[in-house]
Amino acid sequence: MIKVVTGIKRSGKSYLLDPIFKDYLMENGVSEDHIIKLDLEERKNKKYLDPDVLDEYIRSLIIDNKMYYVILDEIQNVPDFEFVLNGFLHIENVDVYVTGSNSKFLSSDIKDIIFNVLYI
Repeated sequence: MIKVVTGIKRSGKSYLLDPIFKDYLMENGVSEDHIIKLDLEERKNKKYLDPDVLDEYIRSLIIDNKMYYVILDEIQNVPDFEFVLNGFLHIENVDVYVTGSNSKFLSSDIKDIIFNVLYI
């Protein structure tokens, strides 16, 4: 299941996942190399706005059978992001958390993906 945190801009969506959730994971024994986090609004991550590059990058970091936590901030900036997220549903040791804008996540474009949505 993909977990989505959505809400208006500047409401604390990103902060909820990093540092709060990321710190929680680390305090509970998850090593930092098993937390994959990308802020898709940062210029340095522009190449990951290509859905194929994003998918390939995340999959390349999954190197063992331990649980990986994928945190993608502002996923709506990636065209066809729903296909990327849908692909992660087939990886047993991946737990995905994303933030995004209300309008995109309330769209019918993502109706085929299973989401748990937290509105802030």
